[in-house]
Amino acid sequence: MSVDPFTAVESLRAALDAAGIVLPSLAVDPASPTLALVDLGRVRADVAMRLAEALQRGAA
Repeated sequence: MSVDPFTAVESLRAALDAAGIVLPSLAVDPASPTLALVDLGRVRADVAMRLAEALQRGAA
């Protein structure tokens, strides 16, 4: 299944925003257009922890 990386980035950004999480470097990786990679970027440790907690809540 092929997913447009730009659509994936916007969908992820919206979901993260709803959880109060911002990944400032979230973007499509321009160096890999054929692989459709999404660059999540670097985040502070507190943001990584909030992201992990949000994922854990969603899995419960």
